[in-house]
Amino acid sequence: MNNGTLHILRPLWLLLVAGAGAVLAVLATLLSQRLGGATPVLPLSSLASMGIIVLFTVVLGLSVRRWRNGKRDRELNPILAARTAILAQACAYAGALLAGWHVGIGAMILTDLLAGALTGTGWRTLALIAGGIVMLVVGIVVERFCRIPPEDGPPSEPHDELRQRKSSGEGEYA
Repeated sequence: MNNGTLHILRPLWLLLVAGAGAVLAVLATLLSQRLGGATPVLPLSSLASMGIIVLFTVVLGLSVRRWRNGKRDRELNPILAARTAILAQACAYAGALLAGWHVGIGAMILTDLLAGALTGTGWRTLALIAGGIVMLVVGIVVERFCRIPPEDGPPSEPHDELRQRKSSGEGEYA
């Protein structure tokens, strides 16, 4: 946060989180294999939790988007809008981390995946990569729903400050 404003999601940060998750997964898988343990893949039941989070994020995001696009029959709670933007960002980062983690595990079991002998672990890994990508995409989309278009921004801002904010990537949220 910078001066009380939310930062816009940055693709580079999302890639770094996914990459860090993949590296940590490779290290955890190597350690688990050396100790004779199981591959550290989340259970399929975690997809249900991910789905609930995605659904909740989408529902809140759609209500903010409807208000932002002109359907203003009732007032938008600014705290709810800010929390929706934060939830969307958290969803995107969690999705990047989960997808990255399971891509790292997928890299470790790549020979099984290429041989076509998908075990339960292989299927779970692929399903959780897809779930993480869905969370990531939903987080990015809903975060965009929460942005106020430039023409709706505060009219009292000096022109140079507004131009500087746009060029730095900072944005306003509903």
